[in-house]
Amino acid sequence: MTEHIAQTATETSSELDFHFDNKFVRELPADPETDNHRRQVLGACYSFVKPQLVKAPELVAYSKEMAAELGLTEAECHSEQFTRVFVGNELLPGMEPHAQCYGGHQFGNWAGQLGDGRAINLGEVINDEGKRFCLQLKGAGETPYSRMADGLAVMRSSIREFLCSEAMYHLGIPTTRALSIIATGENVTRDMFYDGRPKAEPGAVVCRVSPSFLRLGSYEIFTSRGDIDTLKQLVDYTLETDFPHLGEPGKETYLQWFREICERTADMVVDWMRVGFVHGVFNTDNTSVLGLTIDYGPYGWIDDYDPNWTPNTTDAVGRRYRFGAQPQIAQWNLLQVANAIYPLIDDAEALRNMLNDYVTVYTDKWQQMRAEKLGLSAFIEGDEELNQELNRVMQFTETDMTLFYRHLADVSVDDIDADEDKLLAPLMIAFYAPDSLNRTDKNDFVAWIRRYLKRVQEDGIDDENRKAKMNKVNPKYVLRNYLAQMAIDKAEQGDYSLVEELLDVMRHPYDEQPQYQQYAAKRPDWARNRPGCSMLSCSS
Repeated sequence: MTEHIAQTATETSSELDFHFDNKFVRELPADPETDNHRRQVLGACYSFVKPQLVKAPELVAYSKEMAAELGLTEAECHSEQFTRVFVGNELLPGMEPHAQCYGGHQFGNWAGQLGDGRAINLGEVINDEGKRFCLQLKGAGETPYSRMADGLAVMRSSIREFLCSEAMYHLGIPTTRALSIIATGENVTRDMFYDGRPKAEPGAVVCRVSPSFLRLGSYEIFTSRGDIDTLKQLVDYTLETDFPHLGEPGKETYLQWFREICERTADMVVDWMRVGFVHGVFNTDNTSVLGLTIDYGPYGWIDDYDPNWTPNTTDAVGRRYRFGAQPQIAQWNLLQVANAIYPLIDDAEALRNMLNDYVTVYTDKWQQMRAEKLGLSAFIEGDEELNQELNRVMQFTETDMTLFYRHLADVSVDDIDADEDKLLAPLMIAFYAPDSLNRTDKNDFVAWIRRYLKRVQEDGIDDENRKAKMNKVNPKYVLRNYLAQMAIDKAEQGDYSLVEELLDVMRHPYDEQPQYQQYAAKRPDWARNRPGCSMLSCSS
């Protein structure tokens, strides 16, 4: 499958100064078996395992912002030791590498034990501000949870995860982070679309960073096995470590914890919908207990507005994880974790009420978000119809979602009675086939714009303030699939310059950045159906 040195990292002295406090492995039960072979792991939250050595690691890129959070200097990030450590070739004093055990529902079906199949947690760092961060290597080798896979990752999927983690952070969306991406100097064999055409691709390792990598499936696995003692131990640990404001464990605290999980999940999904992000594989094992976007696999960004679009080839028929279904899937996932923690609460009605409350909470947040995207102060009666009509006309005319909302801010209230060409002029950039707009399309758009401008007049906000408000929530730059693919194409030839440039662009997604104007363009024709730009697989 791949070429590698069949050895694992060993601990060395360090010039990198980290304060490790590995509370997860200190306080939760470990797998007593230390031999690294595939197996069902019972009564344990993790298994100790070491990263696999690679031949010729090379730093591709790192996040300056994440490095600063961890107290790393620029010189340290460019050091040879940094590259060795964050590819998995060297362990620092205090690191206790391990893989987590969890289960999950995949595409609506219980999948049993899953676990960190190609992720190895190095340990937990406490920074100078007292914040806890778990450092995790993705693509660093086999674990007991790897099943039939090799535990490795290819360059293309690693670049996508690295760039998107940081892009989402700068968009203001709750997410796990990425510290670095390092090429391994080895090839990894992948069948990208599972069609019997495998090929060797450059390998890479991403260092992911998060306060916790616990997901809903972390709790489901123990309930599914009837292991309520370990379930309680993990829940109590989670409360003490990540939700200390809720107080001591007990029925009421567990309920408040579940309520907060629901609210955080609602916040996350509302943000996904705001910017046109589609997770693509929103399983319970890919749903963070902290309400963070986690596991960037076959994700995608809406180009032309289509609520039925999914980026995942595996989901092409059922479209379970399509853009427009994400709020409902979130609630379904929350139902599964409610079932998982029920043995600790024994109050189905209370949990059911909170799940019902999720609909209200999400709807309120969703409505306010849509008002902000339109530059309005609040969502009022009649705005639902205004939004639904916009969604209809955008979908029928192949309209770029990001560009439409960004340039809607350029339409002036003073032009409410202007002719259709003047009204449409600021928005023509958003249409994929502007010359093909028929009379009905134009009439529908013009009618909607006039209705929208009348609503703006009623709101009493002037054009300048409305534009400033809209440009804070409607990004100019998002990590469109074709942009990531362009960076991947170069990186696979050893040129990492576009990875660095896109990382820089995505640091300021709401700013004009005229020097990067080319990255604000809608999807080019060549990318419409190209692999990596339209549909992706779970190996992507």
